[in-house]
Amino acid sequence: MSSRTVIRGGLVITASDEIHADVLIEDGRVAALAATGTPAAEAFTAENVIDASGKYVIPGGVDGHTHMEMPFGGTYAADTFETGTRAAAWGGTTTIVDFAIQSVGHSLREGLDAWHAKAEGNCAIDYGFHMIVSDVNQETLKEMDLLVEEGVTSFKQFMAYPGVFYSDDGQILRAMQRAAENGGLIMMHAENGIAIDVLVEQALARGETDPRFHGEVRKALLEAEATHRAIRLAQVAGAPLYVVHVSATEAVAELTRARDEGLPVFGETCPQYLFLSTDNLAEPDFEGAKYVCSTPLRPKEHQAALWRGLRTNDLQVVSTDHCPFCFSGQKELGRGDFSKIPNGMPGVENRMDLLHQAVVDGHIGRRRWIEIACATPARMFGLYPKKGTIAPGADADIVVYDPHAEQVISAETHHMNVDYSAYEGRRITGRVETVLSRGEPVVTEREYTGRKGHGAYTPRATCQYLT
Repeated sequence: MSSRTVIRGGLVITASDEIHADVLIEDGRVAALAATGTPAAEAFTAENVIDASGKYVIPGGVDGHTHMEMPFGGTYAADTFETGTRAAAWGGTTTIVDFAIQSVGHSLREGLDAWHAKAEGNCAIDYGFHMIVSDVNQETLKEMDLLVEEGVTSFKQFMAYPGVFYSDDGQILRAMQRAAENGGLIMMHAENGIAIDVLVEQALARGETDPRFHGEVRKALLEAEATHRAIRLAQVAGAPLYVVHVSATEAVAELTRARDEGLPVFGETCPQYLFLSTDNLAEPDFEGAKYVCSTPLRPKEHQAALWRGLRTNDLQVVSTDHCPFCFSGQKELGRGDFSKIPNGMPGVENRMDLLHQAVVDGHIGRRRWIEIACATPARMFGLYPKKGTIAPGADADIVVYDPHAEQVISAETHHMNVDYSAYEGRRITGRVETVLSRGEPVVTEREYTGRKGHGAYTPRATCQYLT
């Protein structure tokens, strides 16, 4: 059965255009756009009509950095693929790219199969996978080629977490060399984990155990040093590089310098670094544990460099690094020892709204909002123009967004499976009203109408900034 929907009267915003247009959807894809009120638009007919008058019509968000059901520090991220993708949809995100994990001593395939098993049949929205490479050896390198061929085209490595995910410079170089050959993109957690472990040990020996010391030992200079090292290793390998969760002024400077040199180097930041700070980590009565993530929150003065980087395109993407742990029973594992607090924060539901608030506040423009949240992550991870835009042939992943509605972010009303909000009590302007995923309504006028299992696994092409 063919199905048709028309979205009428909204302001269609993509990364490149803003136009008052009607959107015709047929069989899960965008069939046509026509300026509102023109004969072409009037000719659109459908059994389902969505009135978007006074609203924005935007592409569904693409969150290129999530960790559903991720094991960490003896526990698991609180969101399953079912709860996490439902929350994402509530927040206007219609595609996630999650991280499958290779454990040391195991193959990439085992890790990828395990993540397919977690996600399959459970997601409300479409999803893809990156691969965390924890054990670089000859077999791993061969597997990288196979994964690229089947649509897992990005590989994450860690300069942090010795004994868990850590790769040394030689392992990083080998993986980068392989990526240079097979078209894959290396994503880097850039922090000097060896040096950080020394500082952690010394802080705990001094009795500095509160959450705020998590930020103090993970120094901005050690993020910058690792970012610089990753850039130069990628340059030696002739490979592109994507640095995840950039938080510090000094790290942005390293990326800016590399891009000025013409290197294929990209950077992402996250809402927590744009809107929160070490003031949150220092909240009393162990409340600061809610804000423990790595890279850590920085002093407020770093925010200006991040916003500037987003405006100048030295940072290209805002993802969430959504990795939620409940305060009760999970974050509390680190009472008396900040190094045992599970690293990660909830945010997959809040990203699109917080970035719209950035438009309201004058940090970025409307099209840049869509660019950093939808179009660029889709291009970066080989999903464009199927995802990330509203154009004929694209998947009908579309959000009707009310730019005037006011809301207060709160754990009481969010849909993430976590017992606190990192943005509790924050009043913002703008709210998701209706969400379509491949033409099917997932949220309809602020009511959830989606279903577990609608979300499809989406193989990806290689990074579209390198072609």
